[in-house]
Amino acid sequence: MISTLLVAAVLSSTAYPEWSDLSICYPGQRNTPEKICIVDGDTLWLTGTMWRLRDVDTPEPQRGNSHCGGPDIELELSGIATARLQELLNSNEWLLEDHGLERNGRGPRSLGVIRIDGVDVGDILIDEGLARRWPDGHVFWCD
Repeated sequence: MISTLLVAAVLSSTAYPEWSDLSICYPGQRNTPEKICIVDGDTLWLTGTMWRLRDVDTPEPQRGNSHCGGPDIELELSGIATARLQELLNSNEWLLEDHGLERNGRGPRSLGVIRIDGVDVGDILIDEGLARRWPDGHVFWCD
């Protein structure tokens, strides 16, 4: 039986060499159709579309968006989670599954699951202590 899951794109370093070297988005980077970069541990831009990892939340890199007022531990852990997502995506072939749109105060963004060899990247980040399950996971980095 075919799943109702939509596969938006199959991305691999072989088929898309320009995506085998994803960089971290720099502050003030404009949204263009060519925008391809990693925002933080659970968000990335691919060809002008913002993708948020479904059911996963990582610490925020900006004090104004932080879960717990921007303590240094959250900012530090955000950098580690972001670097780990970058490492995972740049060193593996991966599949992006489209799970529709999420609407928030900043506008809609696409929800996705990224899989490496069938394993959800969000689960990898959670297992490594770099993320929590969204929305009910404990915000452990605020303790």
